This record gives sequence, C-alpha cells and structure tokens, in this order.
Amino acid sequence: MGICEKFHQKLTAERNDSVMASLQLNYDELHPHLKHCILCFSIYPEDNEIKAEQLVHWWVGEGFVHDTGSDTATEVAFNCLAELISRCLVEVVLPRSYNGRGNSCKMHDMVREKTILIAREEAFSSFDEEGKHISTVDSRRLGVTQTTNCHTLEGNTKLRALLLVTSHSIPFNRSTGLATVNSLGVLDLSHINLETISIEELCLWISSLKRLAYLNLRAAAGLFELLDTFRRLWGLQKLILDECKNLKMLPASITTLLKLTVLDVGNCPALQYLPRAISKLTTLQEQYGFKISRPTNTEGCHLGELKCLTQLRALQVDIIEDDELTALAQLQHPKLLSINANNCEHANTMEKLNNLSPPPCLEEVYLGHYYGESSPNWISPTSLPQLQYLCKEDARELKEMDPLFWGDAETTWRLEGLCLKYLPRLKAEWAEVQRAMPVLSNLKVSHCYMLQSFPCNVKALGV
Repeated sequence: MGICEKFHQKLTAERNDSVMASLQLNYDELHPHLKHCILCFSIYPEDNEIKAEQLVHWWVGEGFVHDTGSDTATEVAFNCLAELISRCLVEVVLPRSYNGRGNSCKMHDMVREKTILIAREEAFSSFDEEGKHISTVDSRRLGVTQTTNCHTLEGNTKLRALLLVTSHSIPFNRSTGLATVNSLGVLDLSHINLETISIEELCLWISSLKRLAYLNLRAAAGLFELLDTFRRLWGLQKLILDECKNLKMLPASITTLLKLTVLDVGNCPALQYLPRAISKLTTLQEQYGFKISRPTNTEGCHLGELKCLTQLRALQVDIIEDDELTALAQLQHPKLLSINANNCEHANTMEKLNNLSPPPCLEEVYLGHYYGESSPNWISPTSLPQLQYLCKEDARELKEMDPLFWGDAETTWRLEGLCLKYLPRLKAEWAEVQRAMPVLSNLKVSHCYMLQSFPCNVKALGV
C-alpha cells in the first residue's frame, strides 16, 4: 500500500482533531503559490472529478504560477498539481497519462472539509455556515452549479474567477447581477448552452472584462462566431474554443491579442481557416486546430507564418492542402505535434506527408486519419530521437509500420508511452515492440484486431 493510500485510509478511519491538525500542518508547509492552488479545490462539489486542464488554465490565468524561463507557465502548473498529489492532498482519477500526469483528479472529503475552512477564513471564496459554496456580493471565486444564485453578484467588485463546474447554463442578460461584474481574470464557461441567452449581450459583457486572462468557451452550443469586440481583451493569455461545432470564423482582430499564449480551436469542423497575421502573436506557445488555408484563400493564415513563433511548443494541424507541409520543418522548438490527415486522400498529399521532415526536438506526436498502408517513414527513432509519446489512431488502411519505425540493434526508441487506436488492419508482434521500445511503460490499445501477443486486450480498450 502506498503512502497516499495509507494516509487516505487514516483519514477515513480517524475523523478527529489530530487528523485536522495534520492537514493544517501539511497546508502550512506549502509554498504560498501552492496554497492558492489547493484552495481552488474548495469551489467544487464533493466527490467532483475535476479536469486537470481546467485547474492548470485557472492557476495560470489568476497568476498563481508563471513562466520560469525553462518551463512555460502551463508546465509549471502541471508540476504544482503533481506536488499536491505527491503530498496526498489531491487524488488522481485513473488512468494516468504516459508521463504520470492525471487527466482528472478529486479531493478526499476530509481534505476538502479542511480546505473549505481555510478558504473561508482567508476569504478566498464564500461559504455559508454549513460549508456550502455560495455566491455573494463579496465572492472572490465562484464555481457555478445548478443551484447557484448569480443575482447576488450585483455590485460585486472582487470576483476574480467564475467557472461552470456542474452546470451547462447561466442566467445572463443586461439586468442580471453577473452583468455588473467587471473584475474577472478567469472565466470558464465550457459546455455552456448559449441557445437560451443573448450571445451578443454575453460577448459584449465578456469584451468589457479588461482584466481577463483566461477565457474558456469549449463546446459552447450555439456559438457561430466571436464578435470583433474581443479585440478589447488586451491581457488575454488563454483562449479555449475547442469542440465549438458551429463556430465558423474568428475575427481578424484576434491577431491583436498580443499576450495570447494558448489558442485552441481544435475539433471545430465548421471553421475553415484562421485569420492572417497569426505571426503577430509572438508569445503563442500552444496552437490547436490550425487549418492550412487553400492557396486561393487570401484571408486565411498559412503554415509558413508560424516559423516566426519562436515560443511555439505545441501545434495541432488539420491538413487540407499539401503545398505548405514543408513549413513544419521550419518550426524551431515544438515539443508536441498533432496531425489530423482526414482530408489527405490525394496521392500527392500523401507522398509529401510521408516524406515530411519534422523538427527532431519533438517529444509527443499524434497522427490521426492517416490513409497510407505503411506508416510515414519519418516516424522512426532516427528522425525523432527525443520522442517520448506516440499516438496513432483512426488509420483504417494502415497495414504495417515502415521498416525505419523498428530501428536496429543500435537505434531504439526512447518512447515511454504508445497509443494505438482503431487500426484494424495493422499487423505487429509484441516481441518486435519490446525490442524497439525497451523503456516503454505505458501502453493503450483499442480496436487493433490483428496485433499479436500483446499484453492487453487489443479489441476493446486495453491498458
């Protein structure tokens, strides 16, 4: 039994003052920025599974963590979460990712109880006498549930963060209390249903939030476009719009948000292109859902522009045309590259994708919807010597790995994680994988019916 398991067992068995004192001591030993991070858990309901990504974006948006020079603020935030987990204050919801990070987490009820007491004492967020999270004119941080009364926010000048935690709707119009709030630095409205409120009024209010650093509208039902007024969000660092199925365009003025570090428009099928001059966003570190514009499109951004983004660490690109694939080799420091080849059935495009020259510094590669029968020859331990994680999925025609993939006696992968999903024709022996990937520790396989002797279920999800 691990240390954290023993600790949580003790919490369950001994609900007394000594346990609370131990938790207080654990909290007192935390660095100040970690104290802020742990108190964020107080706004979530009991037993709620919390997305690690939401916490990380929140911590960066509020300024609890910062770039260190060698690590981005996002990387620092993930390290903070890892430390809270190592101190047994937060529990990981399995499965973990290849590098040990949890995708979701939760908090033991006694740790949560103590966290709420401290959060109330320090006015971090508002609670009633029974410890229930509530909305008041003095609230500094608010997690919105189906029972939250947002009308009590009228006149609030202190609210710094508002997040939808278990609700997909929020009452909003010009006369609601929320419309009077202008102090927010963090606004997470992921999965909000916009069909029952005025999108224009909501967007105008968002545009008035001069301190806003993090905006999340993930999977916002009914969002077709962003207003040009978003150009007023000069301090915006993170803009999350992924899974907005109806989103058709972004305003050209988005290129004036010069502090933007994360722009996520992944899985937005109606979005045809990004506006030109993305290269102005020189602080951009993560770009998901980049659409390669057609040559005839004079308004769209082209992949070659990204070579100016020297801080870019993660890029997810949807390939439509092949003319710009060579520009990927010009990227200087990316650690993550994700390629969606769903529209690459043309033979010429497939050939160029197969002969790609990726940046050798890549640590994670995701390749989806690849139409070739053999894997691209650049996916090899020679071309990608620093690769730690590889994911291939939805390649229905893939039958074999290119010979270069397997390396040789002197050249093997440094891969720690491998994910193979929906590759029904792929043939491979587990012994081959073991030889080529001697340090592999995390394996996920699903719907790969022709794999042989693998140590997990290859038909359903095997881990």
